[in-house]
Amino acid sequence: MRDSGTNHFFETVKKLKRSAAAAQVCPSCGSVRIRFHGSLGGWLLPPVYSCEDCGYVGRVVLELEETDLRKEDR
Repeated sequence: MRDSGTNHFFETVKKLKRSAAAAQVCPSCGSVRIRFHGSLGGWLLPPVYSCEDCGYVGRVVLELEETDLRKEDR
């Protein structure tokens, strides 16, 4: 039997959705000019990304919904 904390965790995970409209954003400078690198990335290994604006290279990028991007432009 699961406790209430575990049930809450699983309910939260089920609510998460990965949107196809999400834009990848550089965690260093906030640019949307992100490139995917690596032939095995995303399949065998975690993907590697690079930012064309600040030169960031790493496996972590932020994903923002289009509505979030519009809010930041204001």
